[in-house]
Amino acid sequence: MNKRKFLKQAGAASVAAGVVLASRSIQAQAAAGETKVLIAYHSVTGNTEKMARGVAEGATGVSGAGVVLKKVGEVTGDDLLACDALIVGSPVYFANMAGEIKTFFDSWGFKFRLFTDFKMRNKIGGAFVTGASVSNGKETTMQSIHAAMLINQMSIVSGGGAFGASATTGPDSPGIDEKEFEAARALGKHVAEFAAITKRGSKS
Repeated sequence: MNKRKFLKQAGAASVAAGVVLASRSIQAQAAAGETKVLIAYHSVTGNTEKMARGVAEGATGVSGAGVVLKKVGEVTGDDLLACDALIVGSPVYFANMAGEIKTFFDSWGFKFRLFTDFKMRNKIGGAFVTGASVSNGKETTMQSIHAAMLINQMSIVSGGGAFGASATTGPDSPGIDEKEFEAARALGKHVAEFAAITKRGSKS
């Protein structure tokens, strides 16, 4: 192989490598620019899980949003640090969040060490709940979730209702109807939109 031919082939290989590296760089930038929405929930009967899937559907419909859906017991500290928005769902137990959700929030301080230096500061938060009857503490439960987020200096967003999305799932209204599922979608959409706006603004 003569010198000219060798240099030509080497140059072509160098250009090809540059294209691959540029492509990888663009992909990395796109992944880094994605708005990450974490949806964490506890569900025994499946109703809160169904609402969680509605929230995920709404968030996924927002351009540039990536959604992670997990039961609270499966959420890691890295999941929380990586997200731009967190939406928490709970069944209503005695006008309050389920014990599993309370344990989840308690772990922010004792297990994940997120309360130190307010590592969840400025992330967007939202809440959704399910309860057996129309008036059994849905709003107080959402507010208790909001309170845990506010203490960690998160920013709260509603959607699907005044405080978030909720569903009545008792004997008189079994399961999640389409109106309630749509409220869940609306919450996911609003939180994802707000998180995207906040993320863009923080970089401007």
